[in-house]
Amino acid sequence: MYTFDYHRPATVPEAIAALKRSADGAFLAGGMSLIPVLKQRLAMPSDLIDVSGIPDLASITGPGTSASTSITVGALATHDAVASHPDVRGSIPGLADLVTQIGDPQVRNRGTIGGAAALNDPSGDYPAAILALGATLHTDRRQIPADDFFTGAFETSLADDELITRITVPIPEASAYVKFTTSASHYAIAGVMVAKSRDGVRVAVTGAGPQVFRVAEMEAALAADFSASALKGLKVSADTLNSDLHASAEYRAHLITVMAKRAVAQASS
Repeated sequence: MYTFDYHRPATVPEAIAALKRSADGAFLAGGMSLIPVLKQRLAMPSDLIDVSGIPDLASITGPGTSASTSITVGALATHDAVASHPDVRGSIPGLADLVTQIGDPQVRNRGTIGGAAALNDPSGDYPAAILALGATLHTDRRQIPADDFFTGAFETSLADDELITRITVPIPEASAYVKFTTSASHYAIAGVMVAKSRDGVRVAVTGAGPQVFRVAEMEAALAADFSASALKGLKVSADTLNSDLHASAEYRAHLITVMAKRAVAQASS
C-alpha cells in the first residue's frame, strides 16, 4: 500500500471536515472494496477517514407499529446484521434473502449497506434491492431517491465529500431476488429483484448491464397480473447489455426474463 494519513472521527461532521481538509481523502467503512484496491495500488488516497466508529450509523429501526411503512437501515449496518435482523426478515424477507447471497461470511460480517450503495458495483446485489424497493438514501445534507442515485458503473449522484448516513426502505407487499452467478465469485451475471407495493411493481436488474436498471415493460405487465406467466414472451433488448467471457449480451437478455419469472414466483409463494 501507499502511505496515507488515518483518521477515526467520532461524528459525521468530524468525518466531513476531515475529508475536506485532506488533499485526496476517502471514506472507509467495512473496507471490503477499498482495502483490496489499496493493496493492488490502484488507488492512492492521501487520507483514510474511518467512519466505522461513528455511533448510531449501524442501527436498524423496524416498523415499530402496524402503521409504519418503512424500515430505516444505518449506513454502517453490515450485510449480516441486515440479513439477520428480525424486522427485516419479518417485513421484507426478499431483502433479507438477497443479503445472504452477497459474497461469503467474511464479507457479510464486514461489508456495509452504505459502502455497497456508494460503490455501485454493476454486478452488486444491493443496488438491485435499493432500486426495486424504491428506497431513499439519506446523506449528511440531503435525501436522494433511489431512481436518482445510481448514475453509471461505479458512479452515483453523491458529491465527493458527501456521506450516506442511513437508507429508508419502504415495506412492500411482496418481494424476491434471484440471480444467475459466476461459479468463482458469485457475482451476478444477471440478477433480478422484484417488489410489489400498492403503488405498483418495480423490477431492477443487476449484473447484466453497465449499471443497475429498471425494466418498464416487465413492471407494466406485472402491475396488471403479478404472476410469472405475465412475463411469458416478454424479451429484453440486448443492445446495451454486457458481453464478456461469462456470458454474451444475448444470453444475459434471456437470463433477465428467466430470473424475473423465478423472482415473481418466489415472491408469490
